[in-house]
Amino acid sequence: MPTVEEVLRAGPVLSEASIFERLRRTPGIEFDPEVGIGALVTDSRWQPALWEIHRSYLEIGLEAGLPVLLQTDTWRAHPRRVARSRYSDRDLNAENARMLRDLRHTEAERGGTVIIGGLVGPLGDGYGGDIAPSAEVAEMEMRAQVEELETAGVDVLIAGTLPNAEEALGISRALAASTLPYIVGVVVRADGTLLDETPLRDFVERVDHGTRRPPLGYALNCVHPTIADEALAAQPIGDRAIGLFANASALTPEELDGRDELDASTPEAFAVELIATGQTHGLSILGGCCGTDASHLRAVAALLRR
Repeated sequence: MPTVEEVLRAGPVLSEASIFERLRRTPGIEFDPEVGIGALVTDSRWQPALWEIHRSYLEIGLEAGLPVLLQTDTWRAHPRRVARSRYSDRDLNAENARMLRDLRHTEAERGGTVIIGGLVGPLGDGYGGDIAPSAEVAEMEMRAQVEELETAGVDVLIAGTLPNAEEALGISRALAASTLPYIVGVVVRADGTLLDETPLRDFVERVDHGTRRPPLGYALNCVHPTIADEALAAQPIGDRAIGLFANASALTPEELDGRDELDASTPEAFAVELIATGQTHGLSILGGCCGTDASHLRAVAALLRR
């Protein structure tokens, strides 16, 4: 039976579409200002909505015969933010991981491969390339969340929407101290630089050589497939590129940050562009981010199945 690393590397693996953006537009739901959707798992009113979105994405992948990567709703749920929230007495990382393990168990009769990713980071807002801690501070701050997710039984650790090379290096070191495979996801511009203007290729070399155990691979987060394609062409990193969690909008991070109106390409166009970028650059994990929903993921799954 293949290992988690082998499945993620071989692909194609279908990740999920947006959860945060879908719930943000659901009437009545309020996010905690510190941990966002990470606390919804504790609320009997909204936990079923969270469960159903994950379940619908899982169903799309399993029906297409694809391995599926689920990700915990623990973006920003690191100890400093949790301590400042109303949930300082809860282990939000463990509770979110448990929900996905329960979902996997519930759907086990369908068969197929379901991998649970524990999502960590960022310490900042994900879009502020000039506002980030040092590598030492980032490693120290993130270590506890990494340990909580590992103990909670996730299969792989994923750092998401990291804008700053120094912060990402520190978080990578915290991830490397675990026993789990891990993936580092960054936000890039079309010229192939992170938001703090670090060239992607330089960043990859720095993390690969600056951690005790390098990542399984690197993913691009929160960018349109065409932007990801340009970035990887401008700063090729070869087989160190593993995934793309793509926006349905080609707007810049600054234009998307906090935007109330949804900007999204059609599911069919998104799927074609996502898969084309994946094939061009050898990406084995494909999924959605801002502006995507089940219709986008269904279109991606249909093309991958064909």
